[in-house]
Formats: sequence, C-alpha cells, structure tokens
Amino acid sequence: MHVLVLGRYDPHTHTHTHTHTVPHPSPQTLMPVDSIRALFPALSREIDGHPVAHFDGPGGTQVPEDVLAAVRAQMVERNGNAGWNVPTAQATDAMMADARSTFATLFNARDPDEIVFGANMTTLALRLAHALGRRVGRGDEIVVTELDHHANVDSWRMLEHDRGAVVRVARFDPETGDLDMDDLESKLSSRTRLLAIGAASNALGTIIDVTRATRAAHDAGALVFVDAVHYAPHELVDVQALGADMLAASAYKFYGPHVGAVYLRADLLEELDVPRVVSAPAVGPGRIETGTLNFEGIAGAAAAVRFIARHGGASATGRPAPGRPPREDGEALRARLAAAYAAGRERGASLLRRMWHGLDGVPGVRLYGPPPGGPRTPTVAFTIEGVHPRDAAGRLGARGVLVSHGDFYAASVVDRLRLREAGGLIRAGCAIYTTESEVDRLVDGVAELASSGSAIVPAAATPSIRSSVSTGFRRPQPPR
Repeated sequence: MHVLVLGRYDPHTHTHTHTHTVPHPSPQTLMPVDSIRALFPALSREIDGHPVAHFDGPGGTQVPEDVLAAVRAQMVERNGNAGWNVPTAQATDAMMADARSTFATLFNARDPDEIVFGANMTTLALRLAHALGRRVGRGDEIVVTELDHHANVDSWRMLEHDRGAVVRVARFDPETGDLDMDDLESKLSSRTRLLAIGAASNALGTIIDVTRATRAAHDAGALVFVDAVHYAPHELVDVQALGADMLAASAYKFYGPHVGAVYLRADLLEELDVPRVVSAPAVGPGRIETGTLNFEGIAGAAAAVRFIARHGGASATGRPAPGRPPREDGEALRARLAAAYAAGRERGASLLRRMWHGLDGVPGVRLYGPPPGGPRTPTVAFTIEGVHPRDAAGRLGARGVLVSHGDFYAASVVDRLRLREAGGLIRAGCAIYTTESEVDRLVDGVAELASSGSAIVPAAATPSIRSSVSTGFRRPQPPR
C-alpha cells in the first residue's frame, strides 16, 4: 500500500498517464468575433461615448449569457443547501457532481473527486499550505520562483516562520522574461519537499516548461503545486502531462464567476491533515472545502467551461451547432475543448503580434517579456516613458480602453525589473472577444500618451459608464 509522505514522490507507484485520449483537433476556426461578442452583455457598454474595449482580462474576464443563465438558474430554480433529502438540495448535489466532472475534464484529472472548489486560488493555496505545512520540519526546503503571483510564493513562505522551513527562490531573466530553468533545477535537492511553480506569468505572459520542472522535482522526491490561473484561459490544462500533484485555476479568468478550483491528486487529498470541523466530510473533496460553498458561482464556472467548448471552436464555416447542447461525456467534451483551445491559441497569437509590433513602434514605449513566436500568452506588459502606469490606465480608460497597472501581485517581477518606484507595469491582455480594431485603439491611445505626455481628459473628470439601457444590460443584437 502506498503511504503518502510529503515531498517523497515515488515514481514507481505514481506514473503520469492520460485520463482521456484526445485525438488531434480537426481543423477549426473560432466563431466570428462579432458573433462571440454578441454573447457578452457587458461589451455593449460605453464610457463617455467610447465603446468599451476590455484588455483587463488577465485580472478577470467578462461573462457571457450562458454563464449568467447558469448562475440565475441555481439561484432561482434550485437555491438551497446541499446534502438534504429535499428537491432543491438534490438538484444542488447534482449540479456539484456535474461541476466536478466538468472541471475534471478541463484539467484531465482521473476522478471528479480530485476537484476542490473554493473562493479563489489564493484562499485555496493558503489552506493547502497550512495542511501541507503540518508535514514540513525544520530545515525542509520549498522552492518557489520570482515569476510567480505571490499567492504561490507567500502561501509557502509563511512556513519559514511557522515550521522552520527554508524557502529557496528560482530566478528569472529580466531581459527575456524567461524562468531560469537551470537555476531552478540547482535549487532542488533531497531536502526539497515542495516545488511551487506557475505555468504562465500573469505579469509578462511567459509560459513555463512545467513538465521539465515537475520531472526534476519528482526526481528529487518533491511534490509540485502548479498555479495555472493565467495559463488555463489560454492553454488546455493537462495535469497528467504536466505532472502536477496539485494545480489551481480561477474561473473568473476564463469567463466565469469569482470561483477557484484546485486539482488535488486523490491519495494526497485523502492523506492531508487539514483542519476542519468535526461534522465536515472525512473523505473526498469536502475534506478541503470549508463551510457552504458558492453554489451559484460553481454552477457558473462549469457553464464557463462548456461555453469555451461550444463557442470557442466552430467549423470552418464559423457556425456553431444551434440550440443548447446536451451534456457530453468527458471524452467528447475534452475533444471539443482541445479544438477550441487550438483555435483560440491561433487567434491569440495573431492579436499578440499586432499588439506587440504596434506598441514596439511607439517611441518611448518599452516592452517586457518574451516576444511573439515563443511559448507565451497574448498578454503584454509595457511602460511609457514619462507616464505613470496608473495615469496611463486612467487616461486610456477615459477613452474606453481598459488596461491594468501595478504589479498584479507578481511583486518579485516588478522588483527585479526595478519598476517599483515608477509604479510598476501597464498590462494589456487579449481574450476570446478581443478584436483587431480594439488592439489598434490601444496602440493609438498609447501613442498619443507617449507623444503628448498630457492628460487626454482633465484629471478631475470622472468618466461616465453607460450600458445599453439605464437599469441594466440588454442582450446585444447579433451583427447584421
């Protein structure tokens, strides 16, 4: 019988195999972007007469009608707690089973009970760190990276104080935005109990060679926690191929509500010494989840996954199947997701090239991270000489172009780039609804900022946000 000991990974008893064998995606294209945009009510808004252009997706995407409908259905049709012998509870239990199955397919987990839901990735990481920390002793080592969101750094760093652990930090190259894999591997040793690594940098867009990292960590006898929050919106997660023992993602980064989800390998899930109330489940994902869950958010999160599968990929004609599709089995859904992600990757790469080269041609703009052509997401970080990132975001926002600014909780990245005192970075990310004309609006707005150095709107002005109707959203009409 295999007995779990934190950090002592046995490759002879745990091998990396795929749950679903997915055929190579058939040639696909995304639905026409105008058709996709018509499914997002928020995209009908205007700011001071300017159509809104959302480049703030790396911090949270907009939500389609399918997801809103799922949230409403949970709240209106089956609102009630789980686990009771009454119709609303039974319907909620069925929804939760479906959501676990859907996310197991998204992550390519072996068992739906390996899926744990929570408020967000940060909350879940802190809870797992608390549980894993009970098995960490003085002098045991944890390896983190400079590229990571600090939810995947500070959650583990607290074990230095609580348990006497030693946290070692793998460097990244500020010139290229790449993680120094040789440095990471040099930090691993027989004392390493955990590697915490991001699959993609939420600040720079760099995609990390997680498979190489997990092999090295497992060879050293360590477990691996993967932060896939920025990776999951752009690349189809496969916990088996990545070699992840634990992997976290957030649905609100791929068109869902504010819900976090974690894949937790089954034997690890059952062995973790988690603090819990006596009446909480002793087995299964309920061991990790606390209190009453955000059922409406979880319903919406599952709908977001199905939205990607249904609307992300279409035939070469660009026409999706009509009507609401029936529930698919895992293999069929996984195949549809693979096709959708492949099509999305192609469109994202095209938008990235347009944005990167457009911004690169603006005097005074400096770009950070790997250029197009290599493994990266369609997320671009940059600065404008003489313009504070917060001011740049405000001025662009007054034109309806929404970007984010600061360090995005990737504090070590901004510190290594020596941009802390300058206000950090400006970040623009492409999503499924981003258009070429929006990219051009961004580039034009940045060019005007860089050339004028003066505010586009008076500093005291407050932009007015107008939706298509004064009391709420209406569904945008499909393009003619």
